[in-house]
Amino acid sequence: MFYVSRIQTEAPSRFQTRLQELVYEVLAKLQISFERVDTDEAIAMEDCVAINEKLNMHMVKTLFLCNRQRTHYYLFITVGNKPFRSKDFSNALGVSRVSFAPLENMETMLGTKVGAATVFGSLLDEENNVQVVFDKEVLSEEWYGCSDGTTTGYMKVRTEDIYLKFLPYTKHTAVTIEV
Repeated sequence: MFYVSRIQTEAPSRFQTRLQELVYEVLAKLQISFERVDTDEAIAMEDCVAINEKLNMHMVKTLFLCNRQRTHYYLFITVGNKPFRSKDFSNALGVSRVSFAPLENMETMLGTKVGAATVFGSLLDEENNVQVVFDKEVLSEEWYGCSDGTTTGYMKVRTEDIYLKFLPYTKHTAVTIEV
């Protein structure tokens, strides 16, 4: 049975990574409320079913992508149940074909490992090397479910708070596409 803690509205008492600590510092600074749970390690979208039920929302799928030359990076945020097609993403954005970025780049650029890619990684992208890209469907949801930068911490935040408060704070301008 997949473990999901009770719902909490405060930061963890101990942090696993610098990014996780930064996430909660910034949410407090921006006065963005959240509900969160601690879980067993969740890597795949299938692992998020119990988290979705507990927090009464749908987890987004966040993919870290790059072009073949590894000169352009993208953080693509889409709905959890939508299959990813590189061709559709590239066509919608008007860029050359993309693929998944190397794991070491995810760790160095966004401060996360596989399963923990999150919009909050933009806090560490101070030079704006990563383009944040939203699937239009995500923005129509009231709630935004995502990792707190770890594979064992997940949260529910108002989508408008992510888009209108958090992203401007990180100095990232998101692009919205329809795929």
